[in-house]
Amino acid sequence: MRGLRVSCLLLALLAGMASTVLAEGFALNEWSARGVSLAGGMVGRADDVSALAYNAAGITQLPGAHVMGGLAFIAPIGTIIAETGGTEHGTTTKPAVWLAPHGYASYQLNDNVWLGLGVFSRFGVGNSYDGSWTGRYNIYDVGLQTVSFVPTLAYKINDVFSVSLGVEALYASVYMGSKIPTLTGGPVWDNDLQVEGQGWGVGAHLGLHMRLNDQWSVGLAYKSQVTLNINGDADFGWQGDNLLTRAAHLPDARNCSANATVQLPDSLALGIAYKPLDNLSFEVGTVWTRWSTYNALNVYFDSGYGSISNKEWRDGWNFNASVEYKPLDWWSLRAGFSYETPVLNEDHADFMMPTNGRTTLSVGTGVRWNDWTFDFAYAHLWINPTDYDSTDAAGIRNNIFNGGVTGGHSENVVANIYMFSVGYTF
Repeated sequence: MRGLRVSCLLLALLAGMASTVLAEGFALNEWSARGVSLAGGMVGRADDVSALAYNAAGITQLPGAHVMGGLAFIAPIGTIIAETGGTEHGTTTKPAVWLAPHGYASYQLNDNVWLGLGVFSRFGVGNSYDGSWTGRYNIYDVGLQTVSFVPTLAYKINDVFSVSLGVEALYASVYMGSKIPTLTGGPVWDNDLQVEGQGWGVGAHLGLHMRLNDQWSVGLAYKSQVTLNINGDADFGWQGDNLLTRAAHLPDARNCSANATVQLPDSLALGIAYKPLDNLSFEVGTVWTRWSTYNALNVYFDSGYGSISNKEWRDGWNFNASVEYKPLDWWSLRAGFSYETPVLNEDHADFMMPTNGRTTLSVGTGVRWNDWTFDFAYAHLWINPTDYDSTDAAGIRNNIFNGGVTGGHSENVVANIYMFSVGYTF
């Protein structure tokens, strides 16, 4: 019981630190240092307490009580080339390091039943541009922060099959900043618009782990859709009536409440692990994410304004492969590779997320010292470029004041991830 109390305190502290990162789409899988170094290859293995995020049915392999906590430092950067009036303008995202914490606890209740609690982030994105950049009428600052609390029950049916059920409570905080061209009888100037909001959603996690023999194991993990109802406030940098809004028969640009509904996608993961030697294992896997449920991101203001953004993304696939080798009983070496297919619909591409598929290479190491484990990982992400030649996104193509962005693309978008996890067995 002392272990569970310590675990709950650790998880509460980590939940308060949740932040944002750059990801394909905006789904995340940076859930443990070992998992990152193995490119997510923890669905079939599922043999440490971070399985609560990857495939919770695997915690039936863990006797007693276990805890783990850690942090990722994620540094993305990229450039957008936007064409206006026949001239190209290049803008690089502001340098930033995002933090992504994680925490887990599991406890064996009896020979067949395990309890677990995971705190981690399934979704997140963060990008920031200079407030005077070419695409400011679309976006210049955006952040989506989420943290999922997932209490879990795992049941060991027999020596081969284990199953799990988790209930997810997902908290989200979002902010967006853009500029609005404003006419007051004289020259056009930029009015600032900041939207901030928070909300909750509920979902479910299902897991299946099959330990076929000492060499082969297979895992399946399903995470359900989550509907987020976001409520917050819109803060305009300028208050009152103006000629532009009156001429267009629009309401005043005034501070007010705002709301949005976001459908976060469900996903299904498969992992097949092979362990030919006691100190060597391989895993191949895939994750399907139903991004086609993400049709739009519409924000409605009580004043009558509305920000309508079509998305119409396509479903995405992640393919991964990994290897783990232990040259010594207390020392592990790891490496992984993954490729994620594009999900963005470039007909509606905006500057919120200049990503269109990605490739990841990762390495890591881990050491065990008595009841402690220390894991470290590094991953490098190459992000495919996004094309803006055909987009109809608001604030890009249809802005009448600067002639609109008539074309462009993203380039040199990359991210580096540095991560550590610390675990303890009671």
